[in-house]
Amino acid sequence: MQTTGVRIATEVATLHQHAGGPFPLHPLHQPAAKRYPNTMPPTAPTGHVFIATSLDGFIARADGGLDWLTGFNAVGEDHGYDAFIAGMDGICMGRGTFETVAGFDPWPYHLPVILISRTLQAAQIAPHLASRVTLAASPAAALAHAAAQGWRRLYIDGGATIRAFMAIGAVQELVISRVPVLLGAGLPLFGAAAADVALRHVNTTAFPSGLVQSRYRL
Repeated sequence: MQTTGVRIATEVATLHQHAGGPFPLHPLHQPAAKRYPNTMPPTAPTGHVFIATSLDGFIARADGGLDWLTGFNAVGEDHGYDAFIAGMDGICMGRGTFETVAGFDPWPYHLPVILISRTLQAAQIAPHLASRVTLAASPAAALAHAAAQGWRRLYIDGGATIRAFMAIGAVQELVISRVPVLLGAGLPLFGAAAADVALRHVNTTAFPSGLVQSRYRL
């Protein structure tokens, strides 16, 4: 199944519609000394992000609409998702994202998934996915499970989940694909920051479609 960065953004953007979930959704509003604490042990798995946004930073319209991504999902470009996912050991996502992709046929992931939710019960997961999905109550619990499995690199999937992992210092890399469209309003990937958040730029690639992809390290 061909999957691009835009396709993955389509799959995960609905997580922003669940802003009332159990995650700390506004870590960027905290004082700089409290944001992204460097408290992760050196043996902990590292989190890696691969997501698309509009040029003005939105991952979906205010109503969750993703129609603006449709054309870029069909241009036939290799935006690097296959190479990215080949380097991951597992995937962490929240309930909103899971409920979107659970309806896909076939299931789009070959890696094991950790589903972060405090309300979903194992019995609510479809039988054909039960062996592929593990429930965790928090990002910290997800990291503990991943470490116990010997995983080293995790794909962090979905806006609220990305922010929650960043809040505990568990994101090492961001790959953000900017689609050449201005929405003017919508659901942002990040919120307002109380202070600058410094990232180290690794590289940027421009595609013929106009999509521009940048890689950053935290």
